[in-house]
Amino acid sequence: MATRAPDRLAAVPPNRPVRPRRSLRRHLVHQLDVKGSPYAYVAPFFLLFSAFGLFPLAYTAWVSLHEWTLLSDEQTFVGLDNFRTLLADDYFWNATFNTLSIGVLSTVPQLLLAIWLAHLLNRPLRAQTFFRITMLLPNVTSVVAVVVIFSQLFGRDFGMINWMLSLFGVEGVAWNEGVLTSHSAISIMIMWRWTGYNALIFLAAMQAVPRELYEAATIDGASGMTQLRKITVPMIRPTIIFVVITSTIGAMQILAEPLLFGSYSISGGADRQYQTLALLIYENFTKLDLGYASAISWMMFVFIVVVAGINYLLTRRAKGGLT
Repeated sequence: MATRAPDRLAAVPPNRPVRPRRSLRRHLVHQLDVKGSPYAYVAPFFLLFSAFGLFPLAYTAWVSLHEWTLLSDEQTFVGLDNFRTLLADDYFWNATFNTLSIGVLSTVPQLLLAIWLAHLLNRPLRAQTFFRITMLLPNVTSVVAVVVIFSQLFGRDFGMINWMLSLFGVEGVAWNEGVLTSHSAISIMIMWRWTGYNALIFLAAMQAVPRELYEAATIDGASGMTQLRKITVPMIRPTIIFVVITSTIGAMQILAEPLLFGSYSISGGADRQYQTLALLIYENFTKLDLGYASAISWMMFVFIVVVAGINYLLTRRAKGGLT
């Protein structure tokens, strides 16, 4: 054994250092930590998302292919029959129109107003913290309280809105009876609740815009509105895209506002004038028709993906954002 040891050492290439086992083990642990730790950190999110996101989505797709009702123990496979019935359902297309109408009326003015408010808060002001906290208060207020108060404001006989309109000679408006009036009232509720929240998101993005750009623009004589259009909006375009997409998704899932505005009417008014897709899904769930309700849910998911994709492309192609 003593004569073979030099041969083994001689067999090792002279340029290759002999690494001790402990050093090699530390190297492997370090490599595993560097390459494996990021996956371990994000694993809880994917586990929760798979359990509460992907699985319900896949299970809903499976239920939508069946005549699934809680009134029967048997669930008959019907394929795409629920979707064929859905495409010929006038209630479905009416709810789709109402959802898009309320979404447009609430999202577009809300984002424009949020950018303007964020631009004002981005300037040197006294009590900035107070104003920023005040902007967030409507979002943390209970949606039930918001809708109840606004329903009183939009009351036909004793509402403050109609009282103010009467000062200008306008007769009382039945806000919850017409299509345009009900959509406008619900949109104002949504705008009041979410404008401040989006304004703070825009304000956070504006804080990262270099101050030198505004100073140079001020020296050149640019007004505040010009600076907003030419400097602020192009610089925060990624944030605008993000807010547009999230607001679109939220607008397509409107449920609480029309439900409470109609005094818990799941039909969205006598003529279904403000029934949204989420309300239509809820109505079919109350009828225990889970297969048809699941089909509506999947169609709403497709609509959200399509509308969000269109908004993303339009916002990306818009030069200078909202100029």
